Amino acid sequence: MSFKRGSSAGAGAGEVSAKGMVSKKWTLLLCLGSFCVGLLFTNSWSMPEAQDIIKTTTRSDDNKLNLVSGDCDPRTVSVSNHPNNIHNNIHNNVEDTQQVIQTLDKTISDLEMELSAARAAQESILNGAPVPETLKETEAAGRRRYLMVIGINTAFSSRRRRDSVRATWMPQGEKRKKLEEEKGIIVRFVIGHSATSGGILDKAIEAEHRKHGDFMRLDHVEGYLELSAKTKIYFATAVTMWDADFYIKVDDDVHVNIATLGATLAKHRSKPRVYIGCMKSGPVLAQKGVRYHEPEYWKFGDDGNKYFRHATGQLYAISKDLAAYISMNQHVLHKYANEDVSLGSWFIGLDVEHIDDKKLCCGTPPDCEWKAQAGNICVASFDWTCSGICNSAERIKDVHRRCGEGEKTLWNTDF
Repeated sequence: MSFKRGSSAGAGAGEVSAKGMVSKKWTLLLCLGSFCVGLLFTNSWSMPEAQDIIKTTTRSDDNKLNLVSGDCDPRTVSVSNHPNNIHNNIHNNVEDTQQVIQTLDKTISDLEMELSAARAAQESILNGAPVPETLKETEAAGRRRYLMVIGINTAFSSRRRRDSVRATWMPQGEKRKKLEEEKGIIVRFVIGHSATSGGILDKAIEAEHRKHGDFMRLDHVEGYLELSAKTKIYFATAVTMWDADFYIKVDDDVHVNIATLGATLAKHRSKPRVYIGCMKSGPVLAQKGVRYHEPEYWKFGDDGNKYFRHATGQLYAISKDLAAYISMNQHVLHKYANEDVSLGSWFIGLDVEHIDDKKLCCGTPPDCEWKAQAGNICVASFDWTCSGICNSAERIKDVHRRCGEGEKTLWNTDF
């Protein structure tokens, strides 16, 4: 019995020892297996190297530069980062941008002038001013381009002067229409209305216009002290009625050779802002009661000072851009006592070329006659002592005969 108990005890101890050994072996095997499996997964999911990332990104960017042409064939745009190429590209882009800006500026300028023209026409209508026949014709047929518009400043009391101009240098009837159509030259007498609009003075002008058809009526009350305002309204109105290269103001007691005037102005056609006339700089007269007294003399400095350089008032011309500038800014342009000073002041501070041409202010015979005989025909002739031709209604025919360019010259001149 003792043997059996000992045998039983030895067998149990051996079973426990065998089970412990098996557990340790399996644990070791599991650890080794887990380690191997871990290595396997780590190798399978390893992160790409930096070079692979850069190559992939570069290929992706290259793919983005592949453009498709109109026929669906792919074409590759080559991109170079050479400094010279980058500089050229920037330079070309700057030039293209400048061209676009210049085009936009011109377009905006044209639109501003058209808007200003529409506003001026609307204001004239609302204020009761008659709509000129020429404006009606322009609106119906569309604006054409003219060489110049000649506005002859006149007054209600100057009927004899107007008739003398019609009999000498201003074409009449069909010839005036031919002058407009073939030469692009508009000539009109410029006048406003009387203080009592629709009175006897206005009716006399209306009757004269029905006979000759050569008036340009302004929304302006006539008066000697209102010449600056009249000049401003004339340019503002003229630029809305006719699209011309130049706009001229001339007095009705001055003799003009139209062909010579046109040829003179045509030389400056390519310039954007020109102011042409006989430039002067007279004294600023502070003393009251004298002719050409300047009430605002103090603005020009101390006593004895002179005006800035400006064209004499008998005849001067301005280019389209300056006429449009007056039209767009007429409500804020200051008026001095003398209209030629006022016009000159409107261009101070602007980029304007002043052209001093003495052919625009010749004296009456023998001065203009000697120059004509020498082949240097004058544009305009008058007497400085009278600020026009003295007794022009009687004398202008003689001036025309001795200093005129001849009718054939006008029709044979190509502007």
